[in-house]
Amino acid sequence: MAQSYPMVSGDGAHSYAKNSTLQRRVVDAAKELIYEAISDKLDLKLLKFDASNTFQIADLGCSIGPNTFIAVQNIIEAVELKLLQPDHQNLSSIEFQVLFNDHYDNDFNTLFKSLPHSRKYFAAGVPGSFHNRLFPKATLHFVHSSYSLHWLSKVPKELVDQNSPLWNKESARRRRFVKEVAEAYSGQFKNDMESFLNARAQELVPGGLMVITIHAIPDGIPFSQTDPGVLADVLGSCLVDLAKMGVISEEKVDSFNSPTHTTTPKELKAIIQRNENFTIERMEKLNRLVGHIKFSAKVYTLGVRAVFEGLIKEHFGEELVEQIFNYFRTKAEENASIIENTHNMIDLFLLLKRTI
Repeated sequence: MAQSYPMVSGDGAHSYAKNSTLQRRVVDAAKELIYEAISDKLDLKLLKFDASNTFQIADLGCSIGPNTFIAVQNIIEAVELKLLQPDHQNLSSIEFQVLFNDHYDNDFNTLFKSLPHSRKYFAAGVPGSFHNRLFPKATLHFVHSSYSLHWLSKVPKELVDQNSPLWNKESARRRRFVKEVAEAYSGQFKNDMESFLNARAQELVPGGLMVITIHAIPDGIPFSQTDPGVLADVLGSCLVDLAKMGVISEEKVDSFNSPTHTTTPKELKAIIQRNENFTIERMEKLNRLVGHIKFSAKVYTLGVRAVFEGLIKEHFGEELVEQIFNYFRTKAEENASIIENTHNMIDLFLLLKRTI
């Protein structure tokens, strides 16, 4: 079973629901591209779609909202606009079903409690890893996944095998910057993406569409000079300091690895092309307009905690979570200038079509 570290549940101060503004901006930035994708590339005749069908949408890695609801609404509105075209007016009465997917321990209770009352779709939850099959063959018309595919199914085996030369390679602070470690993460990402694409190829109808938004590193930029690289350094520094203080054990710090990988456009494109189950209809950098926002160590820590608390809790124990993130905020304040001025990360928008 794939490793699972769900986002912070509920709607409290530390919850993902209250601390996912960055992810919301990505959904907003992708809205017009989704409208264009459905207008230009969704071929209902090719899908052999008629008024008796239900248009099936899956959102993979939905978490607990509200971003998933906004993304789904954008998709449905775009399909409805498509149906206003003269050659599709006989389909104006079709119904929509949305299948919300995330890991088994995702907070589906909060998700479904916050479902929009005015929604135009039937909703269902589908727990499980999106690196495996989730749906019957040829039943989906549109798949969406935003800011989820950087999560791996597991930490690369080379980093958890005590007989491997990469076992405890470097300190927790610098490990992700080691070439061999980076190659192990890249290898695991390629395997996971291959599994993901193969599963979706079976579930999507021929000609079905899939939109992926994912954060990435520009080609040729060292990981250490990127936003996720700075985060890895600050978090690693935090853990190393806490071990020196005796708060957590050095053994625990040395064995800590995050099951995440930040890809590059070149790497991702090569994986999809090698898979051959999908054509890349569109691949471009999203323009996420945010303006200048003054850095806040508190806000930065809340965002990191909403995503990584589950991983920290699992590895170090629930009793240390508060202390770790309180000290992380201190380290974020110390490194405020570096964090604020490092912007070598891009958001990629990919539109894929299932080959016929």
